[in-house]
Amino acid sequence: MAPVTTHYGIIGPVPFLDVDISVDNRMFIDPHAIRLCHGLGPFAAAANHCTTTFFDEVTACVGATGASVRQRGLELLQRFEEPWETRLGMAAQGFHGHGGAEDVGMWIWNALNTDLEALVRVGILRQIEDLPLFVEGIDRDITSDITTRIVFDPLADFTADVVARYPQFTAGRHRIDTFSRQVWDPHRRQWNQKSVTLPVAGGKPLLLVPRHWARPTLLMSAGRYYETSVLSFAQREQSVITSNGKILKTPKDVLKTQPGLERGRNTNLAVTQRAHRKDADLVAVFRDFVRAKWADGPGGQAA
Repeated sequence: MAPVTTHYGIIGPVPFLDVDISVDNRMFIDPHAIRLCHGLGPFAAAANHCTTTFFDEVTACVGATGASVRQRGLELLQRFEEPWETRLGMAAQGFHGHGGAEDVGMWIWNALNTDLEALVRVGILRQIEDLPLFVEGIDRDITSDITTRIVFDPLADFTADVVARYPQFTAGRHRIDTFSRQVWDPHRRQWNQKSVTLPVAGGKPLLLVPRHWARPTLLMSAGRYYETSVLSFAQREQSVITSNGKILKTPKDVLKTQPGLERGRNTNLAVTQRAHRKDADLVAVFRDFVRAKWADGPGGQAA
């Protein structure tokens, strides 16, 4: 087992995630981390364009009356393959661990057309990274797999750029090769087959990932959303103003024991819908919270 830099004999800091080439590395591509890298390089901008156009295309099919349009929305979500080229994630918990891409696509499509349709319609649910907040079974592994496939083309371009900058990738017995892969075309808004040139490491193609695009956990996770935006809104709902003007809030630990406020995606959805009826967009509040935390941390720089 060896990381990329050891395998290729590269010394010094590198712009890519230095993964072990022979095993699944427990890091996950986070679409919101990529979004927060926007403006910090052409690859992040291209990746964000891919995820935005893909999700826009899918949600445009939600609630459609025409059978062909609805079928297109479902099929777009069922065209994912296991993205093993990055060496990221956990294979047992990826698409194959959940019955395959068709099953995962059906979960998402059903959720978008039932419980989440109202959030889509009013514009609260508008990015692919919003899905883990509400869809059971869609967590860091599946989100990473889906995102990898949607941004495969920008990742291939990033890999080609790295290979051009580091001659070690083609030195000695090291080689690159051409592979046919499914990529999302953000201009035609459809899946296409494309030839991409990638390094071959350990006998398999290697897709490099900018180091700030992957994390051990999602920035916008269901648990984090619950602990911050959801419970904070519940606190405001139950707050009491005393005669001397002091605001008394129910502690979050107490709120968690109340019926309807238990940890889980059902609570996330119910409270988000209730907040919307009171003209509050909790997902937007959460995005602002995450953005502020990102700006304060090491993720504020990207390749």
